[in-house]
Amino acid sequence: MSSNRIIWLGPDDPYDAFPPIEAALAEPTGLLAAGGDLGTDRLLYAYRHGIFPWYEDGQPILWWSPDPRCVLEQGRYHLSRRLRRYLRQSSAEVRFNTAFDDVIRACAAPRRSGQGTWITPDMITAYERLHSEGWAHSVEIWQEGSLVGGLYGLAIGRVFFGESMFSDDANASKIALLTLSRMMDANEFGIIDCQVDSSHLLSLGATLIPRHEFVGVLESSCQPATRFENWPSAPILVTELLLK
Repeated sequence: MSSNRIIWLGPDDPYDAFPPIEAALAEPTGLLAAGGDLGTDRLLYAYRHGIFPWYEDGQPILWWSPDPRCVLEQGRYHLSRRLRRYLRQSSAEVRFNTAFDDVIRACAAPRRSGQGTWITPDMITAYERLHSEGWAHSVEIWQEGSLVGGLYGLAIGRVFFGESMFSDDANASKIALLTLSRMMDANEFGIIDCQVDSSHLLSLGATLIPRHEFVGVLESSCQPATRFENWPSAPILVTELLLK
């Protein structure tokens, strides 16, 4: 049952001092707690229990657990005819974890609309640390030696928790998500967490599931926390994604 107030986490509170996710607010949807820190232990605990940070400069750290949850499930990625044609003709390639810092900073850059993003400097520092510790990863799209798009997130057990994506090429972020979908179809991941729905994600095949169902997936797929290390070491030509 949702509450009418949020819990404040103090700087000395244990990393697992979150309230039950059922206490998240109905409005704004899913807001659960505020405060605390972005330490590794707190972040890993949060993700494994269906919670993630999302806030802007000037705000305290805000922790969310929306219901329903936006996810991409096995076999659900929608590969459009237009994207299929693009892949057949493209010389782009997918790389993994070769430019994490560039990807997260590109995701944090102002959008063409002029609006900024929620990826604050403290968030960048925290996720770069998670990357150095083997938890956070980037899927990158390269065209003629230039980074043209990609996404980053956390891989814990068999769940990929997507954080943000960017695209300087119209199809780059779609290809990055397709790459993760192909890995999921090969049973390397069990589900991809997209957190909050958008028209773009829904057009690619993401769906909404009840929060309790999502938490059940987490209980079976990333408890206890283990690092996912089965990333391809060599680039993948995007044309190969049509063959998987």
